[in-house]
Amino acid sequence: MCDSFCVALVPAYEPDNLLLDLLRNLRTAGIKTVVVDDGSGPAYAEIFRQAEEFATVLGYSENHGKGHALKYGLNYINEHIQGRYVVVTMDADGQHRVVDAERVCDLAERHAGSIVLGSRKQGEGSPLRSRFGNFVTRKVYSLSTGRTVYDTQTGLRAFDAKLLPFLLQVPGERYEYEMNVLLAAVREGIAIEEVTISTIYLEDNRSSHFSTVRDSWRVYKEILKFSAVSLISCCVDYLAYTLLLLLSGEQLAFANIGARFISASLNFSLNRRYIFKSEGRLWQSAVQYFLLASFILLSNTVVLSLLVNGGVNEYIAKLITEIMFFSMSWLVQKFVIFRKKRPLGKYKASVL
Repeated sequence: MCDSFCVALVPAYEPDNLLLDLLRNLRTAGIKTVVVDDGSGPAYAEIFRQAEEFATVLGYSENHGKGHALKYGLNYINEHIQGRYVVVTMDADGQHRVVDAERVCDLAERHAGSIVLGSRKQGEGSPLRSRFGNFVTRKVYSLSTGRTVYDTQTGLRAFDAKLLPFLLQVPGERYEYEMNVLLAAVREGIAIEEVTISTIYLEDNRSSHFSTVRDSWRVYKEILKFSAVSLISCCVDYLAYTLLLLLSGEQLAFANIGARFISASLNFSLNRRYIFKSEGRLWQSAVQYFLLASFILLSNTVVLSLLVNGGVNEYIAKLITEIMFFSMSWLVQKFVIFRKKRPLGKYKASVL
């Protein structure tokens, strides 16, 4: 890299000697390295003492999670390292090669302002848990953003120093932070690039501290909460439709429009307060939302009619239509109506 240099950031929790091997190789490659001890405890003090020979070692006494460790290290880099540089984040468990780190750094330098991911191709040799997890998060991310990223869970990521204020204000203290970065990047118009890297899993990935249940819940809960609100609104819509149909003497148009108005009002209130936690202007959000709801009501009817008239079973056509407009509704609400406009550079680690 001719115009800038690379800084490696390695969050580590209860590491083994593979961390020392990584740091030794990084120094050989001439890469400045910052390690964050995420509360590993006294039993791992000797490993971090040896790590000081190869890197700047930071740390704190209690475990706070990978997201916190990453932001802790990024905050240090932002305040203490000067000049033009690219940051690459790497896992401490031996799954990332230095040559791949150099490749993502090189692309991040050539594509300033982008986030570059070291993308692992999952094959039969990959642990089933990892293959399944990557598949699910890939689909969840695509549904949430309309963008396709093959490896949303990779810890090998590179970006230039200009993105540090943005990365420091992204919420999340544990594994959900890395997914939140990718979600926020789309919202802020930050490009995401991918480079294929070696796929390395040691001992069936037993060294990973990722909890399948607890950490997966943190990653997926935003989508699930949105789905739950949509289900509640759907039930209210059906009940209101039935009641209005009986009261109006089977006036279908009146019952359908009235029910949708009631359910849309409920959906708007729940999404604004509990899902997207928007603090924007109420009336502006309300007008945008009901314009969206009106468009969906009209388009839903048109698409449903086209599918049924085209020979699709009416029940299957209804399912296809609702899934289609559920996705569109999620995207518009998240990135337009309830978009959060947070100031950059406000993150402060509680233990600094």
